[in-house]
Amino acid sequence: MSTYKGIRGLKVRDYTTNPDNPIEGQLWYNTTDKVAKYQVPNIFSSWASSANLNTGRKRLCGAGVTTAALAIGGEAPPGNVGNTESFNGSTWTELNDLNTVRKAHNGGGTSTSAIIAGGNDPGGDVAVAEEWNGSSWTEVNDLSTARRELGGAATNAEAALVFGGQAAPGSISATNESWNGSSWTEVNDLNTARQQMAVSGGTETSTLCAGGIVPPSSRQSKNESWNGTSWTEEGDLNQARYRFGGSGSSNTAFLVFAGDAPPGSATNNTEEWNGSAWTEVANLSGPQSANAGAGNSSTSALSFGGDSPITRTDEWAANMAQGAWTSAPSGNTARVRLAGFGTSTAALSFGGRTTPPATIRNETELFNGSSWTEQNNLNTARMDLAGGGITTSGICTGGYTTSVQDIVELWNGSSWSETTDMNQAKSGASTVGADNEAILVFGGHLGPPGNTANTESWNGSAWTEVNDLNTARFLASGSGINTAALNSGGDGSPDYLSVTESWNGTSWTEVNDLNTGRNAMAKNGAGTYTDTLVFGGLEPAYSAKTEKWNGTIWFEQSDLSNSRQALAGAGASSTAALASFGDAPGQSADAELWSGSSNTTKTIDTD
Repeated sequence: MSTYKGIRGLKVRDYTTNPDNPIEGQLWYNTTDKVAKYQVPNIFSSWASSANLNTGRKRLCGAGVTTAALAIGGEAPPGNVGNTESFNGSTWTELNDLNTVRKAHNGGGTSTSAIIAGGNDPGGDVAVAEEWNGSSWTEVNDLSTARRELGGAATNAEAALVFGGQAAPGSISATNESWNGSSWTEVNDLNTARQQMAVSGGTETSTLCAGGIVPPSSRQSKNESWNGTSWTEEGDLNQARYRFGGSGSSNTAFLVFAGDAPPGSATNNTEEWNGSAWTEVANLSGPQSANAGAGNSSTSALSFGGDSPITRTDEWAANMAQGAWTSAPSGNTARVRLAGFGTSTAALSFGGRTTPPATIRNETELFNGSSWTEQNNLNTARMDLAGGGITTSGICTGGYTTSVQDIVELWNGSSWSETTDMNQAKSGASTVGADNEAILVFGGHLGPPGNTANTESWNGSAWTEVNDLNTARFLASGSGINTAALNSGGDGSPDYLSVTESWNGTSWTEVNDLNTGRNAMAKNGAGTYTDTLVFGGLEPAYSAKTEKWNGTIWFEQSDLSNSRQALAGAGASSTAALASFGDAPGQSADAELWSGSSNTTKTIDTD
C-alpha cells in the first residue's frame, strides 16, 4: 500500500497553525482546525494584445500555432482579398496571395503546409481548394459541393476536413468532406446543418463543430464531436453564437472566442472545452465577430481580424503563475512625483514633491526588504526626476525645480555627488542602467517646447546623444540596462499611451503595446527588456493595473492593492518588485511588494 512518506519522502507533521513556507507537495495536519491541509499554486489565463495584421479584414481563416500562424484571405474594402500573412510570434509579414480571392472559406494546417477550400468570390460561392507549401498557393482538386461559411480542420496540406456551410442561397448544408492530399471524399454528415461555425481548430480525425447559425436568425449553441468516422452531439456552448474564432488540438481540448451572439451584437466571451463540458474563461478585451483563430490547443491561441474590418490580434495563454501584491512597511516621508531604483529588497527612493504647501523634496530613503531608513539628501531638490542603477551605484537625472533641469547626481551607496550635466534639460524622462557608469536616459518633457524623443547614453564620464525614440513622450516606464531597454506607456499624443519600444543598444523598435494605455506609472519598471513588470499610473483614472512583459506581449496581472500614480518602482525581474510612495490619491508613503507567484491553502476533511 502506498503511503504519503513513500510517495513524497516526507512525514505528515502536526502544526497548531499553518507553516509559514510549506514546500511544494507538503501535507500537514492543523491540530487547531483538526484538518489536513496543503497548498496549490494560483494560476490564471488571459488574452493579451499582440501585433496588428498588416491588412485589416473580416471573414478570413487561420492556420498554424501562436508562434507560426497564417492569416488567409477575407473581406476588406472594397471587396474580397487574397492576402496571406505569416505570424512569427511577434510580427505579421505579407506573403504570396491566394490564386482565388475569397471570404468565408476554411481549412487549416501549419504555417508551412496548409489547405483552404470553399468560400465566396466576386462571382459567387466556390468549390476551389488551394494548398500552401510555405511560400505559395497551388490550386488542387475542387470540393464536391461549392459552399461558403463552412467549418474546417487540418493537420497539414495532405489531410483535411471541411463541413457544413451555405451551399446555395437559403440552402444550409450538413455535407462533410475529407481530403487525402489528392481528392475530396464525402463522409458522414453533421447531425445539424448550419453555417458560420467556429473558424479553425483540431485535425481531420478529431475536431469539433460548435455554434453557427441556421438562417434566418437561429444562433446555435449545439456542439458536435468528430472522431474520424462520425459526428456525435456533445454538451452545448454556454453562449449561442456564430462568426467566431476557434483553436484546438482535438475534440477533447478546444477554445472558442468572440462572435455574434443574441440579441444580435458582437461578444468578447471565451469558452474552453475539456472533452465533456464548456467553461467560460477570461474574455477578450473587447467584442469581436467575423474573426479567425489559430493554435493547436486550448491553452495557446490567437484571435485576429474581424468586423469593421480590424487589424487587431490577441494572444491567449493559459495556466500562468498568478502573482500578488502584499503590504510592505511604509516610507518616512509621504510624497509624489519622485524616482527610485534597485530591487524589491534593496531599493532607493528620492526627490519628489509634498503638499501643502507645495514643496520640492531632496530626501533619500533606503529600503532593505523590511524597513526604510533616511539617507543623505540629494544636492538639488527636484520632482519629476529619474533614476537608475542599484543601491550601491546609482544615478539621478534631470527633473523640475522652477524649470526643467539637466542636473545629474551619482550615488555611491552613501551620498550623492554632482557630475556632468546631460546634453538636454528634461523632466519626466526614463532612466535605466546596471550601475552609475552605464546609463540610458530617454524621453521626457522640455517645458513649453513639449515632449522629446531624445535618448542619451552615459559611460561614467560623458553623455552621448544616440538614436531617438520613435514616439516622443514623458512619464513613461523604463526597464533594463543601457544596451537592452524597454520603454512603455507615457504622456504623449494621445495623453495615455500604450506604445512600447525596445532598445537593442543602437536603436528603438516599436513592439507590442500595453493592454491599457496610461502615464505616470512607476518610472522604473521591475525587470529587464524581455521580462518586466509595470504598475500603477493614470488612464485617466487612477490605476492599480499591473502588466507583465514576456519579451513579446503584455499580460495583465493582479492589481496593486491601492490605485496610485506618480510612484516609485524597483525590481530586478517580473517575479519580485516594489511599489512605493506616490499619489494614491493624495500623497502617500505606502509600499507594496510583488511576488510573481502565489498559493491557496486547501483543506482535506479527515472526519
